[in-house]
Amino acid sequence: MEALQARDIKADPAIYPHIPVMVEDVVRLLSPQPGDIILDATVGSGGHAQALLSAAGPGALLIGIDRDPVALERAQRQLHPFGASVRLQKANYADLDQVLDGMGIPEVTAVLFDLGVSSPQLDDPERGFTYRLDAPLDMRMDPEQKISAYHLVNGLSEKELARILKEYGEERWAARIASFIVEARKKEPIATTGQLVDLIKGAIPKGARLKGPHPARRTFQALRIAVNRELESLEMGLERAFARLAPGGRMAVLSFHSLEDRIVKQRFRRWAKGCSCPPDAPLCTCEGRPRARLLTKGALLPAPEETQWNPRARSARLRALLKLGSSLEGGPVS
Repeated sequence: MEALQARDIKADPAIYPHIPVMVEDVVRLLSPQPGDIILDATVGSGGHAQALLSAAGPGALLIGIDRDPVALERAQRQLHPFGASVRLQKANYADLDQVLDGMGIPEVTAVLFDLGVSSPQLDDPERGFTYRLDAPLDMRMDPEQKISAYHLVNGLSEKELARILKEYGEERWAARIASFIVEARKKEPIATTGQLVDLIKGAIPKGARLKGPHPARRTFQALRIAVNRELESLEMGLERAFARLAPGGRMAVLSFHSLEDRIVKQRFRRWAKGCSCPPDAPLCTCEGRPRARLLTKGALLPAPEETQWNPRARSARLRALLKLGSSLEGGPVS
C-alpha cells in the first residue's frame, strides 16, 4: 500500500479535522514494514496511525491508545478501512504495559508518541483548553478523571499554584498571578477560562503583557500539564515503551514544548550511552553498552512549508532512536 503523505490528509479537512505533524518524517524514521506491530501511544484522530499502516503494508498491526474517548471515536472512523489491523483502547500511555499484556503482546517493533494537546481538543471550547474562548475551566484529556483545572485553581494554596505556573509554564509572573487568583476566589469560585484570562491579564504588567505570545498561554500550559500529570506520565510511558520495544525496533517522539523535549532528550541520550540507572542510584547495574542508537541528530524541526499551512506545527520537535540488539550493534542505520 502506498505511503500516505501529509498533503493527502490536508486535502479534506471536513473529513479529517486534525492534521498530523511531520507525518512524512515520522514514517521515514519508524520505517514500518509488513508484519510489524506498531504502538501509537497517543493515537488521537488517527492521522499518524493511518500513514504508518499505509506504509507498512500487509500483516501489520497497529495498537492505538489514548485517554480521550472523543479522540478514540475519531480514530475509529478514520482507521475503519484497516479493519482487524487496528486495535484501539482507552488508556494513559503510562499504563501501556497493562494494555499490551491484556492483548497478549510481549513486544512491539515501533512506537510513536505525539505529545501535548490536539487541535480538536483546542478547538472544542467546552474542553476548556483554550484561552481564546470563554468556557468551563476543565482541561482534562480524560473527561472521566475527577480532578480538573477548576479544582486546582480553586483549591491549591498560593504557594503551590505559583510553583506549578513557574515549573510547568516557565511563567515569569507566576507568584503575582497566583496571588491574584487566590484573592479573586475569596469572593467567588473561578469557574471559566474567561475569568482566569482576565485575572492573568490583570496580574501581568501592561508592558510585559503587550509583548510576545498571549499572556495566558504559559498559565494554561502549566495548568493543563498539572491536571493531566503529563510529565510524570511521559517519564513512565517512555521507560515502559522502551522496555517493550523489540531489538531492532524504533521509537519516535513528537514534543511541543521544552519540558517534554528535555525529558525525551535525556532518556534518549541515556539509552544511547548505555546506562539506564537514575542519576542518584548508589550503584550502576548496567552492562555499560549502548542500548540504543539515535536516528536524529538533535531534534528535527518541521519544514517551513508545513508550518505555513499548519501553524500548530511550529513548535514541534521530533526525536527518534533504534533499539540495539546483539546482531545490530555496530551496524549501519538506514
